[in-house]
Amino acid sequence: MARDLAERLEDMRRRFDLALDLGCRDGAMARATAGRDRIGLLVHADLSPAMAARAPRPALAADEEALPFREGCFDLAVSVLALHWVNDLPGALIQIRRALRPGGLALLALFGAGTLAEFRAALARAEIAESGGAGARVAPFPDIRAAGGLLQRAGFADPVADEYTLTARFADALRLLADLRGMGETSVLAARPRPPLRRAALARFLAAAPAPCEARFSILTLTGWKPGS
Repeated sequence: MARDLAERLEDMRRRFDLALDLGCRDGAMARATAGRDRIGLLVHADLSPAMAARAPRPALAADEEALPFREGCFDLAVSVLALHWVNDLPGALIQIRRALRPGGLALLALFGAGTLAEFRAALARAEIAESGGAGARVAPFPDIRAAGGLLQRAGFADPVADEYTLTARFADALRLLADLRGMGETSVLAARPRPPLRRAALARFLAAAPAPCEARFSILTLTGWKPGS
C-alpha cells in the first residue's frame, strides 16, 4: 500500500518539500519513497511511541485526532493503514486539512467496508449458532461512498475516493487469525462483548472455513486538496 501511494505521487507534477507520514509504523512509506524525488523532508508520526522510535528521523508520537502541528505546516500528508483506528474519522480528516498549507495534498489509504466480509459473516454465524447472538467484534470500516463524502465534509477540494482489493492466501483460517494478531489488527472496540468469544464458537468457525482459504482486504485510497494556492 505504501508503494501504491508512492507511485501515485510519481504521477504528480509537483514536489512536496515538507510531508507528514501519519501512522508511520516502522517507516514503510519512507522505504517506498526512497530514491524518488517527490518528497523533500518526510516527518514520521505514530500513535505508538514504540513504533515512532523505530521509524526514520525525524519522528514523534502523535495522536491522529489531536495533531501537535501548527496550521498550514505541511505540503503533503500521507497515511497508510492508520485512520481506520480513529474514533472520529471526520475530526481526524479536519485535523489533517488544518495541518496542510493551502494547495496541500492529503493521500490516505485505509481498510474499507469489504475487508474480510466473508470471514466476519462466518464468525457471526458461528457465534449465533453457539450462543444465540453475535457481539460486535470487528470495528466498522467506511464504504467508498461514505469516504468520499467525509473528505468533502472535512473541507477538502476535489475529493476522490477509489477502491481496490488485495487477496491474501492462508493455509487455514487459524493462520489468518494469527496473522491479523501479528499485524496488530485485533479488535480495539471499547464495547467488546463480555465474556470473550466462546471456544465452541471459534471451533465451529474454524471447522466451516475452507482450507486453504483466501482473505480479501478492501483498500480505500482518499485524495483531497486543501483549498488555496
